[in-house]
Amino acid sequence: MSGYEGYISGVMGGAIPSCHWARRAVERHLDDLENGDGRGLVFDEEAAAHAISFFAFLRHSKGEWAGSPLVLEGWQQFIQAMLFGWMKVGKDGGLLRRFRVAYIEVPRKNGKTTMAAGDGLYLFDADGEPGAEVYTAATKRDQARIAHAEATRMVKASPFLRRHIQVFRDNLSIPARACKFEPLGRDADSMDGLNVHGAIIDELHAHKNREVYDVLDTATGSRRQPLIMSITTAGFDRHSVCFGLHDYTQKVLDRVVEDDSHFGIIYSIDEGDDWADEQTWAKANPNLGVSVKIEDLRRKAVKAKAMPSALNAFQRLHLNVWTQAESRWMSPDAWGACGLPVPEDGLRGRTCYMGLDLSSTTDISALVLVFPPEGADDPFSVVCRFWIPEESMRERSNRDRVPYDVWVRQGYMMATPGNVIDYDFILAEIDDLAQRYDIGELAFDRWGATKLIQDIQEQGQTVVQFGQGFASMSGPMKELEKLVLSKKIAHGNNPVLTWMANNLVATQDPAGNVKPDKARSTEKIDGMVALIMGLDRAIRKEGSGRSVYEERGLIEL
Repeated sequence: MSGYEGYISGVMGGAIPSCHWARRAVERHLDDLENGDGRGLVFDEEAAAHAISFFAFLRHSKGEWAGSPLVLEGWQQFIQAMLFGWMKVGKDGGLLRRFRVAYIEVPRKNGKTTMAAGDGLYLFDADGEPGAEVYTAATKRDQARIAHAEATRMVKASPFLRRHIQVFRDNLSIPARACKFEPLGRDADSMDGLNVHGAIIDELHAHKNREVYDVLDTATGSRRQPLIMSITTAGFDRHSVCFGLHDYTQKVLDRVVEDDSHFGIIYSIDEGDDWADEQTWAKANPNLGVSVKIEDLRRKAVKAKAMPSALNAFQRLHLNVWTQAESRWMSPDAWGACGLPVPEDGLRGRTCYMGLDLSSTTDISALVLVFPPEGADDPFSVVCRFWIPEESMRERSNRDRVPYDVWVRQGYMMATPGNVIDYDFILAEIDDLAQRYDIGELAFDRWGATKLIQDIQEQGQTVVQFGQGFASMSGPMKELEKLVLSKKIAHGNNPVLTWMANNLVATQDPAGNVKPDKARSTEKIDGMVALIMGLDRAIRKEGSGRSVYEERGLIEL
């Protein structure tokens, strides 16, 4: 048994490594074969075979297979069979294509652009739609041209297609049937008047808003069986149209939502899998051993183990894991290894240094206490406090998909009454902490200075302005990374701080200095900023000024 039926058998029998979502897509097909007739669903094997056989007219245009016929792997045949084989009985009793939206999430190098180009050509040429308008779409027209250029090369390489398809710049045309296939950019004003039969959206995760997707979606209304297909790798922005479709696809596959018009499949590792275990890589990379080379993944995995930013890229681009930010600075595994308990009562009387990031009155404020080690083998100990306005907490929990309300119930965060943070609560907490610990200094962002800082000084605390640029941040950031990698810091597995550590993205200047990049960190990092400031003051206890960092080689001069 070969082709898509062999793929189905391999997934269900365990011969083909599959993640939860790929298996659920196969199970959905099998369940609909048995029970779908009650919803007017019909699987047309001839239509599925027709779509698959169309790819035999196409040829690879680049790489080691350039010029050779395009042969679909079992998983690719499965996708084609699902998209074009499933039908639904229409109001007039006729059969029309079931799926109107397709979401396909698969890592790089698995041939997704080649498959997308082939699907665009099928919709344009072989789908039997009079006057078919098919588009490749992306954030920029140059990006949309990638898949369209692949389709153009396929036409030029195919004697059969060349006979009836005319090739122009940014346009494939079949004049006899008034069909066209073109690339589209993000400028929505230029997309008015579209009559979309098919749209191929490549790398949907790069779309910063819904503009392109919504314009295409609303331009399909006059078509009998349009198809909008998004093919993408995982992203990092959990407020994007891509993550919305990712999340919706998971709900459809788990049958939380019943939507017979939505097809989706996600190739990834499973939650709890060891990303470094080569046995899991095949789950995320269905073309492993074909277009995805194991040696290339091994090389990149070695780099990922040593460099947190490379780990983030490896997991997102090659294992299809949605990361917290575009370029995560801290390795989650290394951070997790520093989760030793930090009993606050056991620190009574100890000297600590504080970092305070006030943010805005409507956002999260963070206070982090850093206790220098007392012995040579002791770690730096970290204690955290977080505040959030109570009135907006639940709304933000739902909107951001972050469990602020749970953290408040568990005592990891404090909700102050009203729709803004009441700084009196922060002042009272600092006063209470001063009764238990010896506060050496409190560092604060000078741009967040308010009357609260004056009140803290009146309590008798020493406060220090702390800049957010490379000069102030690079030394303590590099020291923090060093402490984490050597397990010389203990954060007690505080879930709020851990979430923020996962969110943190660093930017670098030409000299190699680093600082937190709030603009590129898609979620909150206030606690990590406060930790860096507090750690700076604690480290300076060992010497004077910046010489502490210079001696350790942690800042460029």
